[in-house]
Amino acid sequence: MKVDGRVERGEQTRRQILRRAAEIASVEGLEGLSIGRLATELEVSKSGVFAHFGSKEELQLATVRAAAAIFAREVVDPALTEPPGLSRLAALLDRWLAYSEHRTFPGGCFFYAVQAEFDARPGRVRDAIAGYGREWNAYVRETVAAIPGIADPDQLVFELVAFLEMANGQSVLHDDPHAYSRARAAVRARLDQAAKAALSTTRR
Repeated sequence: MKVDGRVERGEQTRRQILRRAAEIASVEGLEGLSIGRLATELEVSKSGVFAHFGSKEELQLATVRAAAAIFAREVVDPALTEPPGLSRLAALLDRWLAYSEHRTFPGGCFFYAVQAEFDARPGRVRDAIAGYGREWNAYVRETVAAIPGIADPDQLVFELVAFLEMANGQSVLHDDPHAYSRARAAVRARLDQAAKAALSTTRR
């Protein structure tokens, strides 16, 4: 079936707009987005951008969804090549650190950047950000729970995610050149500890 060229071009333009919007939001927040600014930067008409989204809130929501898709592609999907268990968990955490360290978004982790902006502001945008945060934590927990003998998956998830977010924060705010290597060392040590405890439990 032949794809309408106008539809294809429209989708390509939409992807370009949302990619640039996510880059801006990772540095300046979602409130830093405007239809006029995106139109100017991408050299498209303001009415064309407006036609894709209709309002600033819809633009923000679409940007959050686009950032989540990029996150899944960069972090979650590659880890699925590893078998369930400790190796998949280690790969997942390492991919998150690489996603932040290599600046998939120029401001580091997109969700780390925007959650502080909306954490106390009720509304659809906050709900979307919080929803993706819950999905991420639930997925890490699911990955942890696949490892036999883990005594307290929730505590382990809390600690591991804290290591990731601390590395991102230290790197972005303080330009700490050692933040990611420290986080990787902390993750390895905690996973080794958890693995030994799990092995001991399963042998009883």
